[in-house]
Amino acid sequence: MTLSRRHWCYALLASGGLGVTAWAAMAPVDAESKEQVFEIPKGTWAQRMSGDAVEILPEEIRLTLGVRDVLVLKNSDDVPQMFGPTLMMPGQSFRLPFDMPSEYQFACTAHASGQMTIIVEAFPSTPWARLRWRVLELMKPGHLRKQEST
Repeated sequence: MTLSRRHWCYALLASGGLGVTAWAAMAPVDAESKEQVFEIPKGTWAQRMSGDAVEILPEEIRLTLGVRDVLVLKNSDDVPQMFGPTLMMPGQSFRLPFDMPSEYQFACTAHASGQMTIIVEAFPSTPWARLRWRVLELMKPGHLRKQEST
């Protein structure tokens, strides 16, 4: 009994899918930079004071130890901004490295709610954890826009 071309195509697609899944689970996890950078654009404070609901920072930022575990905030606005206990003057950046998985809450004047949550996850050391990490990275808002712009 011979398989039809359609069955061969299905078998080829299935084996390709299994190969990609196996790679995603087994390949080491790394990133081009350990920094996750967010910028507070010029004019943010003025827009807020005029009543605009400006959303420049996400409600929650996810970082991964050993991959991307340094948060960088750049203040390009005309006024100082507070992040936790740190005052960032116009043109300044604030770099915050993390070394422990946890959920952190910070007061943040650049965020509409005045609060920001940073979730730092453990390094994805098992195959299932690497697969989950890669799927979550693909699902991040703006991921496709980053790919299109490069």
